[in-house]
Parts: sequence; structure tokens; C-alpha cells
Amino acid sequence: MLDPRSHDSLPNHSPPDEYTSLLSKPIDDVPARNEISARNEEEDPFSRRLVWTEFWLLLRDSIPVIMAYTLQNSLQTVSVMIIGRSSPQNLAASAFSQMFAMVTAWMIALGGTTALDTLASSSFTGSANKHDLGILLQRGLLVLGLFYIPVAILWACSEPVFLFLGQDPQLSHDSARFLTCLIPGGLGYIYFEVMKKYLQAQGIMRAGTYVLLITSPLNAALTYLFCYTFGIGLLGVPLATGLCYWLSFALLVLYARFINGWQCWGGWSREAFQNLRTFARLALLGVVHVGTEWWAFEIVALAAGRLGTVSLAAQSVIMTADQVLNTIPFGIGVATSARIGNLLGSRDSAGAARAAHTSAMLSMCFGGVVLAVLIGTRDHFAKIFNDDVSVVRLTAEVLPYVALFQIADGLNGSCGGSLRGMGRQHVGAFVNLVSYYCGALPLGIWLAFHGWGLQGLWVGQCIALYLVGILEWVIVARSQWDVEVRKAFLRMDVHECLEAGGEE
Repeated sequence: MLDPRSHDSLPNHSPPDEYTSLLSKPIDDVPARNEISARNEEEDPFSRRLVWTEFWLLLRDSIPVIMAYTLQNSLQTVSVMIIGRSSPQNLAASAFSQMFAMVTAWMIALGGTTALDTLASSSFTGSANKHDLGILLQRGLLVLGLFYIPVAILWACSEPVFLFLGQDPQLSHDSARFLTCLIPGGLGYIYFEVMKKYLQAQGIMRAGTYVLLITSPLNAALTYLFCYTFGIGLLGVPLATGLCYWLSFALLVLYARFINGWQCWGGWSREAFQNLRTFARLALLGVVHVGTEWWAFEIVALAAGRLGTVSLAAQSVIMTADQVLNTIPFGIGVATSARIGNLLGSRDSAGAARAAHTSAMLSMCFGGVVLAVLIGTRDHFAKIFNDDVSVVRLTAEVLPYVALFQIADGLNGSCGGSLRGMGRQHVGAFVNLVSYYCGALPLGIWLAFHGWGLQGLWVGQCIALYLVGILEWVIVARSQWDVEVRKAFLRMDVHECLEAGGEE
């Protein structure tokens, strides 16, 4: 019996995508994804041809992921815009509630599911049993469902929490009612993310986009119907949005069942209750990794509120734009995680290294384009949201700092995705904690209240993102990829390794 801990004893697998299946194919039919995954001893793994092919593969995978997250954010943004027309109080309550949902439950969805970025993608190509991916899906539903319980309790009891934080009593009351109605829908959001990662591990990147192209406009229609036609008012927003989250999850399951992705589902299994500790640890570290950045931006938003009405309005414009722009590096990071996990499971250490560096190049290209657009439109950008001359002027003064960190934010997204693909969420979390909370964030707040105003806050964020981006890039560049291959197999279930080891 071969040693299950030795990756050289395991069979080589190549991941299919939307256009392929798990069945073996003649070599001429294997797409570019499999071609560049194969070991080629005679060719430099960083040759121009392979890097260029990897670049286009990551670009192709990233675009539908970016579109999916943009559409996903639109469910919340459009809902706020619709209910905001009824009264300023409803606008404030819905926006505040959505923000609080983002930094609590949505962090479980976006951060906790990074455990699947690590485990599912490598298991798909490295495990001898394709149904092990289905078991990981069940673990994700179980563990993240348990993670959601304390958040649901917090939402149900959120009014005294908001009052303790010094919020307006009416805002606290309305937001608590909003979040209580959103509790069932929050679980649907998390399960939708879990299902997306299950499919992305198989190279199926477009399913989430297809589903959201249906549920996003439906959410807008239901929100208007519930809020105004049925006269529910503010609470119509969480009811409509929650319903659409569950519908998105159901449609994704139907996509897997009848179109592509069901081949890795082996049915419900008691094995889903095994090895929960590894999954839970990676999920928790993923929440911290993703959450530390988002929480820092929310702290900046709270600090901006103390700088005056104009600063708060300009901050709202910038934050709304940044949430949209952040889908680009985050989407690239998700595609990178799945790609690197697949390559580690295929024992292609050189390919994983190439994918990590190519992803960094891709993200910097996107960041450069966004930088140019923001600089070119800075004098008119705020007019999309507000015509107040003071707000437009202040936004124009701050946007250069926001534009400047787009390249660093791209590096942060792609290199963070590489770390998650390797199962090193703890490294990304540590870098974020040190960069944001031990240096740049306190500096930005100090500058803001010592003459710099809103610009000082964003100077701090700019410094933080460059620290995170550069540090993570160095860490990824110095990674020992052969060691990461071994770690990928050690993270798999013992029985998977034993089966994959086979007989000599």
C-alpha cells in the first residue's frame, strides 16, 4: 500500500468545466484548462505561451464571478433605492440594516465558504471518489448553518445593541424589525454561496450569474409589490430579498441537477459529520480574513459620520462605488482560489505557482483600468448620486486616493485568493489585522481629526491596502508549492487518501 501522505503516489486528475465532463476524453478534445494543467518537463512552466493561456483562462473564469457578485450586491442596493423613496427614515433604516447584515451574516457567506475554496477544489481533482465533493457540500451546509445561529439571535435582539452603540431610538427599532424579518432569508444567502462554491470547484463559474439574472430583476419587482402594492412598507424589503435568496439557492440546485454539477453529488451521507474540525477552522479563519477588511471600511464610515454632513454624504458616495468596484478583485480572487485548489489536487505545483502570479498580473491590469476611469471622472463622479456642490467637490478631492489603491486592492484580492486556495486563510487574516488595525486605520483616523478630514481616512485605507497587497504578494511568491501539494492531500479525509493511494 502506498503512503497516503505522499502526493507522488496519487493519481493525476484534470478538472472539467462547463464544457467538459468527468469522463475521460481523447487528448485532442481536452480544453486549454487541462492542457496547461498537465506536466510538461521540456517546457518552462513560466513560458510566455503557458502564462498567456493561464491569463485568458483566469480572465474567462473571473468575468462571470464578478458579474454574479455585482448582481448579488444589486439585490440589496436596488431594495434600498426602492424603499428609500417612501421616506428618509425608511431609507436610513434599510441602508443601516443592510450594512449590519453585511458585516455579520454576509461575512459567514463570503468568508466561511472560503473553506470550500480550499477543500472542494483540491478534493475535486485529487480525490479518488468524485462524490467526496458532495460530502464537502453537506459539511458546508451544516457548519455554516451552525455559524449562522448566533448571528440570527443577534439580529433578533439587535435593538438594545444599536441603542448601546448610540444609534437613534427610532432607527434602532426599525432596523431591529428589518433584521428580524431577514433572519430566514439570511440562511438562504449563505446556502446560495455554499452551492456556488460547490459548482465553482468543478469549474462551473457561470451558473450563479445565470440564476441572478433571473432573481435580481424579480427582487426589484417583489420589493415594489410588497412595499407599496401590498402596503407592507419597510418590512417588505427583507421579505422580498429573503425570498429571492432562497429562490436563488433553489435555482442553483436545479441547475446542478438538470444541467451540470450533479455528477459529484453522491446523496446524503453520515460522512458529512466527520472531519468537521478542519472545515470549521478554515471557515472561521476565512470569516476573519474577509471580515477584517470589510470591518475596517465600516469603521471608516462611522468615523466619517463624525466629520459632518458633507463628509458623510461624500463618504456614502465613495463607499457605494467602492462596494461595486470591490467585486472585481474579489471575483478574481474566487476564480483564483478554485483554480489553485484544482491544480494542487492535480499535483501540479508549477501550474499552481504560475496561476498565482498570473492572477496577480490580471488583477493589476483591472486595477489600472479602474484607476484611469476614476481619475478621469473624479470631477463629475459624485453627480451620479448627488448634485450638491460641496459633496461633488469633496468627492473629487478624495477620489484620487481611492483610485490610487485600486492596483493594491487588486493584488489583495488575487493574492488573498491564492492564499485561500492553499488553505492559508490564517496568513491573510494576520496580514489584514496588522496592516489595518495596528497601523493604517489608527493613522487614518488621527489624520482625519487633525486637519485632513475625509481625505485622512482614505489615506489610511490606501496605506493599508498597499501593505496588505505587497505583503501577500511576497508571501505567495515565496510559497513552497510542492509542500502546498502535500498539505492539500493531508487536509482531505483519511479515507480519501487511502482510496487514492491504491496498491503499488
